[in-house]
Amino acid sequence: MTEILSSLSNGLAGAVDAASPAVVRVEARPRLAGSGIVWNPEGIIVTAQHIIEREDNLKVGLPDGRTVPAVLVGADQATDLAVLRAEAKDLTPAGWAEAANTRVGHLVLALGRPGRGVQATLGIVSALGEGWRTPAGGNVDRYLQTDVVMYPGFSGGPLVDVEGEALGLNTSAFRGVSLTIPLTTLRRVVDMILTFGRVRRGYGGVATQPVRLPEALAQQVGQETGLLVVSVEASSPADSAGVLLGDILVGLEGKPLRSLDELLASLSDDRIGVAMPLTIVRGGQARELTLTIGERS
Repeated sequence: MTEILSSLSNGLAGAVDAASPAVVRVEARPRLAGSGIVWNPEGIIVTAQHIIEREDNLKVGLPDGRTVPAVLVGADQATDLAVLRAEAKDLTPAGWAEAANTRVGHLVLALGRPGRGVQATLGIVSALGEGWRTPAGGNVDRYLQTDVVMYPGFSGGPLVDVEGEALGLNTSAFRGVSLTIPLTTLRRVVDMILTFGRVRRGYGGVATQPVRLPEALAQQVGQETGLLVVSVEASSPADSAGVLLGDILVGLEGKPLRSLDELLASLSDDRIGVAMPLTIVRGGQARELTLTIGERS
């Protein structure tokens, strides 16, 4: 038993050693620093947006003990991600694990560097699931929850497996539990921020609420629910398309609109500027408008 425990202990320490060169300290708030992950050797750091409380005098603490200036490239509150550019070269980026190999019950380590040295806490993967949408409307590609204790300053650091490979970025900003933003979401958000300085999101300009359709109308449109329009912003894409208060949205580009999630999912960044057929119900009859997706400012 002692040999088994010793082997496990040494293996976990080895995982921390393997991952720690990619874990940095992010000094972006008055008190406790947060953590970040080296994205590429040229000084790009990804971290949690909620720890960025100022945009000036940002600093990044490197594994070799140096503290260097950094600038905020961009941030996305909806996914709690931010990208910094540190004045440093030849950094060691994180190695990333294959997400498909992660299972509930696997041992994982949360790493942080709120001080000079790397810190770690141990737990297991407690839940895995499909993609989900944050309260602010951000699309996260996979649900990954752990029981690791997120000590102060750990947000923005990586969750790593027993090989020291990163599974994603830890954040305590959502749902009051320890969640990890997966690589697919990180890659999408970081690439967009590096390209545009922000995350582009589609915009329609309506507020809606789900409603159940009368049986005859449900048979006509082929679905039981739609989205009742309760407000239309002036000069918005929906306003320009002719959407009126009281209309019921039931389809966009041939796909049903039955819930707010389906509407938000249809407003992806790759559809900005694209004109699409919007199916509505007005006066008990289905009709089609043309909606050109805008970009949320």
